[in-house]
Amino acid sequence: MGIRRALVSVSDKTGIVELCRELAQQGVQVISTGGTKTLLEKENVPVIGISEVTGFPEILDGRVKTLHPAVHSGLLAIRDEAEHTKQMQELNLDYIDLVVVNLYPFKETVSKPNVSYEDAIENIDIGGPTMLRSAAKNHAFVTVVVDAGDYAQVLEEVRSGGDTTLETRKRLAAKVFRHTSAYDALISDYFAKQLDNPLPESLTVTYEKVQELRYGENPHQKAAFYRKPLATTGNITSAEQLHGKELSYNNISDANAALAIVKEFDEPAVVAVKHMNPCGVGIGADIDEAYRKAYEADPTSIFGGIVAANRTIGAETANRLSEIFLEIIIAPEFTPEALDILQRKKNIRLMRIGTLPSAAERSSEWLVTSVEGGMLVQQSDVHSLSESDLTVVTERAPTAEEMKQLLFAWKVVKHVKSNAILLASDSMTVGVGAGQMNRVGAARIAIEQAGEKARGSVLASDAFFPMGDTVELAAKAGITAIIQPGGSVKDAESIAAANANNIAMVVTGVRHFKH
Repeated sequence: MGIRRALVSVSDKTGIVELCRELAQQGVQVISTGGTKTLLEKENVPVIGISEVTGFPEILDGRVKTLHPAVHSGLLAIRDEAEHTKQMQELNLDYIDLVVVNLYPFKETVSKPNVSYEDAIENIDIGGPTMLRSAAKNHAFVTVVVDAGDYAQVLEEVRSGGDTTLETRKRLAAKVFRHTSAYDALISDYFAKQLDNPLPESLTVTYEKVQELRYGENPHQKAAFYRKPLATTGNITSAEQLHGKELSYNNISDANAALAIVKEFDEPAVVAVKHMNPCGVGIGADIDEAYRKAYEADPTSIFGGIVAANRTIGAETANRLSEIFLEIIIAPEFTPEALDILQRKKNIRLMRIGTLPSAAERSSEWLVTSVEGGMLVQQSDVHSLSESDLTVVTERAPTAEEMKQLLFAWKVVKHVKSNAILLASDSMTVGVGAGQMNRVGAARIAIEQAGEKARGSVLASDAFFPMGDTVELAAKAGITAIIQPGGSVKDAESIAAANANNIAMVVTGVRHFKH
């Protein structure tokens, strides 16, 4: 039968006048509602109101207009089913062959600062999703369009054959169900936040595709990059790429890890990351000093790594950064001079991140990790502590400088894969032992990496010491102070080893496992 009647009702009116004018020229009767109808009439596009189809006025401020048998029978009737055809004829109902609908802007509404609860609720679309789902279910006969990007193909097929192909209708129907599912997920998430219920009995999450990736962690794995529809700023999903080739899967993972660490610091800080672990972290009076420390922490591992800064990068720092090969440089901003220097390197990615979120803003984030057959959800680890939160458990308390370094090391070790041991001195990391099956092994790696820099440094452990062997190893390396969670049944053994070697030890009462 082809497309003879179209029902059009859109909040985003991009391209709708051109679409409906062309449909009318192709002999399609256009039915519309509310503001869409008003716009089409203003643009002299032939259109009839929904009330002419339903025989019932739009009521309740437009809340009820398309929720009517004359609409949904026209969408849901099976055209080659004799009984359906008979009922349609007996009731003097007609088919609707094309539905063009996009929904009330719920996402845009709740994205506004200080949006009222009443305004958010009023922007939950009811009739739109119902029409979309009806049309998509009956895609064997009905074409349904929710994306203005599909207007051109629909028009092309109508011009050439009077109707769309079944393949096109299937594709458009699938897009509709993804769209309504995402819409409902946003509404569900909004209510969960309103009710302070982040872990409800069922959890539906939705993401928007940012880009297809060349591959995943390895070339044989397919991958894509998605972001939350209501993602906050100051993260990799909202970053603006100023220069360089397309990001890879591993680039994005490492960049996210680097940002997580640099957000820990209020003072100027630079973080270098390799394979999801920090290879160098430094803080200083300015960002250039911080970068010099991050580089000197491990000049070997930083090569080919990702660098993140929490201050604007200027020309002096840019000159230093340009001396080695780096995959990505991330900063809130770059000066024009810095951009000119760094953009001379063809492949380096430069990412402008904007204002970094506060700890309070980050605390509302929930992390989703997939497992086979399901997923794990947990609150972001944004726990921080100050000197007053620590308990000195050894005979010797840390000096003021040791305490400063212990607090610095604790901020970083939480981002190192468990089992994790980190050495720090002069507000920079000097040794990192990551992801080992036992804590002594992690300590050996960190001490070996630090070399002579281990002497006089402090040690941070992400979890308690199950025995005193790690402390003995630290003592041999000349480490002077230790920060660790405490809580082992053998705490006394570790404390005794620290006392025997004049090592100051403080416990946090908090661990930072990172798997």
